[in-house]
Amino acid sequence: MAGDEVPRPLILLLMYLLMKRRKDMNDAEAKRRNEVRRRIAHRQHFLQRQRRMLMMLIAYSTSCPCNHRTRVWTTIKCSDWWERVVMNEFQPHDWLEKFRMSKDTFLFLCGKLKARLAKRDTHLRPALPVEKRVAVALWRLATNVEYGTIGALFGMGRSTVCKCVREVCHGIAALLGPAFLRPPGLQELDEAAGLFERRWGFPHCVGVVGSLHVPIVTPSGNTACYRNSAGWLSVVLQGTVNGLGQFWDVCSCFPGSTEDSVILQNSTLWAAATGGALSPQPPRPLMGRPLQYLLLGTEAYPLQTWLLKRYPPSQRLTPGQQAFNERLNRTRGILDATFLRLKARWQCLHKHNDCGLDLVPSMILACCILHNVCEVHRDSVLDEWLEEVSRHRCPQPCASLPVTAEDPAAEEVRSLFCEHLLQQQNE
Repeated sequence: MAGDEVPRPLILLLMYLLMKRRKDMNDAEAKRRNEVRRRIAHRQHFLQRQRRMLMMLIAYSTSCPCNHRTRVWTTIKCSDWWERVVMNEFQPHDWLEKFRMSKDTFLFLCGKLKARLAKRDTHLRPALPVEKRVAVALWRLATNVEYGTIGALFGMGRSTVCKCVREVCHGIAALLGPAFLRPPGLQELDEAAGLFERRWGFPHCVGVVGSLHVPIVTPSGNTACYRNSAGWLSVVLQGTVNGLGQFWDVCSCFPGSTEDSVILQNSTLWAAATGGALSPQPPRPLMGRPLQYLLLGTEAYPLQTWLLKRYPPSQRLTPGQQAFNERLNRTRGILDATFLRLKARWQCLHKHNDCGLDLVPSMILACCILHNVCEVHRDSVLDEWLEEVSRHRCPQPCASLPVTAEDPAAEEVRSLFCEHLLQQQNE
């Protein structure tokens, strides 16, 4: 069967072709693996470069677009940015520009929050320092930047940033609220009223109350109750300020569709004022009549013996009523200025806040407390912050008249003030 045998040269040729095919396949596989590695390395290089550029843009020009100063620290990796740059190289202007407060105020804030925010190291990782946790929260409140961007800047995950913001806001409300956000006591009422009379010329006044709508993004639940009369979604901040432009009462838990009078009547301020918290002992006289101290409000609030508002504009107003309206409008300017400074410091209150609705009231409360802390420590508000808020100001909803009945005795009190202010004007 010699004819059935395969020639030896043919066997060798087949073996050569098989070996060459296997070698070509191995070379192609190795080439494919090298190409994958090259693309992965290129992608990693691109992401690292993008991350460094993002860090430099945020840390270098957040609040001052005209700032062209060159800094060595703009090229440092973001994981070291906090330890090597902020704590060692930041100048006083940098602290004020980035964190809306001086370094001394920042360290004071960290000292007050350390008892609540300090964490212990674990076997897996060291705990974040209190200073870094507070800085992350302040950056969020001051810039309203997304959590992911802040995480890239401070070298932490998005969920960690969210946790820091939540814990710091709750800690500020719990530990600093009792000291920096409280109504004047009986011994402080005279001083508060004297400040209003000296600075604004309105006697017997210890506060100005008003509301501010804070814009939010579309919530996942019922959006109708958050849509205000101006047509956009908001949460209402009801604030009461003293003659220095500092808050002493804040209510921030009502959706945007709620009327101002309803918010007032369901707040602790209403319960305290109607219970006599604004009444000094004994009551101080005005035009020979003893009166309790009072607040000034807008037309949206019901007229009370402790809450006065201006007369509706009319050509039939008496000279005393006109003098009352002019003095009240001038005095209420302290509240508008305070709201403006509040939003200028903490941009999360005038930009659409994308936090969860469960955190927004605590965030608003924390911003009001931080505003008082900065005012007490005399930290400046830069003009460019005020200009930015003025350029992008959301149109506040028009105040509607209260549907509740007003106190008949309040008109007599308001008339007494008209007589007093007209007498001062004539003198």
